[in-house]
Amino acid sequence: MKKVFELEFEGRKIVVEAGEIAKQTRGAVLVRYGDTVVLSNVTMSKHTVDWDFFPLSVEYQERMYAAGKIPGGFLRRESRPSSHAILASRITDRTMRPLFPEGFRNEVQVVSQVMAADYDNSPEITAMLGSSLCVCISDVPFNGPIAGVYVGRVDGKFVINPTVEQKAKSDIDLCVAGTEEAINMVEAGAAEVSEEDMLDALMFGHEAVKKLCRFQKEIIKKIGVEKNKDIQFKVIPEDLRAEVVAKVDKKLRKAVSTKDKLEREEKIEAIEKETEEAYAAEGADAKKVQQVHEIQEDIVHQEVRRLIAEDKIRPDGRKIDEIRPLDAQVDILGRRVHGSAMFTRGQTQVISTTTLGPLSDKQVLDDLTAETEKRFMHHYNFPQWCVGGTGKIGVLARREIGHGALGERALSYVIPSEEEFPYTIRVVSEVVESNGSSSQASICAGCMSLMAAGVPIKRMVSGIAMGLISTGDLNDHPYQILTDIQGLEDHFGDMDFKVAGTEKGITALQMDIKIAGVTREVLAKALAQAGKARKEIREVMAKAIKEPRPDVAEFAPKLDKMLIPVDKIRDVIGTGGKVINEIIANCDNVQIDIDDDGHVVIYHMNREMINKAKEMIENIVREAKVGEVYEGEVTRVEDYGAFVKLFGNCEGLCHVSRLDWGYVAKASDKVKVGDVLKVRVCEIDDHGKVKVSHREFIEKPAGYVEKPVEKKGHKGHRK
Repeated sequence: MKKVFELEFEGRKIVVEAGEIAKQTRGAVLVRYGDTVVLSNVTMSKHTVDWDFFPLSVEYQERMYAAGKIPGGFLRRESRPSSHAILASRITDRTMRPLFPEGFRNEVQVVSQVMAADYDNSPEITAMLGSSLCVCISDVPFNGPIAGVYVGRVDGKFVINPTVEQKAKSDIDLCVAGTEEAINMVEAGAAEVSEEDMLDALMFGHEAVKKLCRFQKEIIKKIGVEKNKDIQFKVIPEDLRAEVVAKVDKKLRKAVSTKDKLEREEKIEAIEKETEEAYAAEGADAKKVQQVHEIQEDIVHQEVRRLIAEDKIRPDGRKIDEIRPLDAQVDILGRRVHGSAMFTRGQTQVISTTTLGPLSDKQVLDDLTAETEKRFMHHYNFPQWCVGGTGKIGVLARREIGHGALGERALSYVIPSEEEFPYTIRVVSEVVESNGSSSQASICAGCMSLMAAGVPIKRMVSGIAMGLISTGDLNDHPYQILTDIQGLEDHFGDMDFKVAGTEKGITALQMDIKIAGVTREVLAKALAQAGKARKEIREVMAKAIKEPRPDVAEFAPKLDKMLIPVDKIRDVIGTGGKVINEIIANCDNVQIDIDDDGHVVIYHMNREMINKAKEMIENIVREAKVGEVYEGEVTRVEDYGAFVKLFGNCEGLCHVSRLDWGYVAKASDKVKVGDVLKVRVCEIDDHGKVKVSHREFIEKPAGYVEKPVEKKGHKGHRK
């Protein structure tokens, strides 16, 4: 039976329908938010898999018909997910994943399909609500519900799920998600907003999240089914655990305190391998050997956390708020690359490059967002060799999309406007070594590469990753906030909280946690500690490059701008592009971008070619004015006068009566084709035909008296 539930939420209606569609899934709901419609469902495998991780897949699928679009490309159908779809999947995955029970190993797939998209009512937030609800009403174990909202700030006031118009005016673009009790996922961009204002925005958003969670709980009470009791959770026998701990506990705890990452990993791996081989030699099956491995991993996990929480000692010996050694360099790739920089923090190292191109190089977006193109891109590459491993080359993972988007968001708020700097800008960050927080290193390296390329960014951006080690409930138990977490602290810690911004304020946030949620107090301390670290990092960056260079790099395209009348655009382009192609060919393949409003941008590495092309365009659109003086070449001579080229395609007729002060029978008596004649524009008739005079530049005879001349029309007069 179809069940319908409604909620008035922040001035708009949310409608949930269940029981009619996708009945063969474990749970399904159709969620309507304004004119946005999303179908969410969950499926679960019948059998438990013996893996050391929970096989959860959260998918956000865009259907282009949802926005009245036909997909681009050769196939004209949806294929691989867009970057936007991947990012939407990630925000739901990161919110839900910590809330599935420990030891749950049945494969679970949550799919949200956008079937109608109203840009003013976020499909991503609708999908998050649907994903949570379909799992909560099913028999799949889950400690939800969860929900998320977008928060904006327009004219100093916070807004939940802002419309497209409101987003354009907002200085905060925040996605906050969690349970009714706490926040556990944050993704944000901001126009250099203060830490206190960002905290207020987070708390404001969480109040709205609570409403959505309570709405779901009402639905769960009415239509939710009992959770599956036959599921076998992965449990390690306690007697085996005690046995393994007795054998390797001291050795592993000692190995954990090794400062160098690779040396530490080698020691831990050697101990684990020796133990597992010993059990295998005694006849243990593969399952038992795997359990031995997991017990040893738990020992490492507990020791890392104990050292930090109790002894305040980090694996590499640093203080709680200490950053690893920093280094910053620019121009490491020479002149041919428009801008390059390398940023190193401990054993994390990133090389970033900036490439400048014409506006015609903008990325075309084929997704369900309101945007159709973008001129600033940040791409992040994380090859397996940067951590000493092997893997597929050329496969773009969700992590790379997410980290690239985070860096792009952080830097986008300092990128000059298109009017100020009419270039397409691409920053590529290559992670060449990693031991934690390579995404923040890419922001630092990317910022320096932009400045090295001569991009006039507003202020320098730096980023840092903060961690959390807790010993229990955050309200009742001690915890430690860590500055600049390394890989081990990220893997075994409770929080990965990335903060980026300028000296003026925050430009990007991203938070993932493995516990139920964090409090305002924890967030406030983490932001304050991050602010101190970001300042220290900027000081190191400033030693390499303090401000953007005054001009773009030697091999970057230079540019000049001009504005032409809209009615002259056709003249500049010409029939079939003939005129503009001639300009391009005559100016060493100069790049010319012309907008519909008449704005023209000319690009070339050689400024002489830019100036030449600009002059040619100016001559095409230029209009002669009475009184202007030119030195032009005679292009045609008729009996009644000579035609003089003034500029571009503009010619003026110099009548025989204006070739000299005295009588001239034929124009050919005075001039011939190819002569250069100095003339003044004396008249422009109603048809735009230009008439010029040369005699003003000849000495007037003494006693000269102008004789009245009867005007006669002449065939063949032309402009």
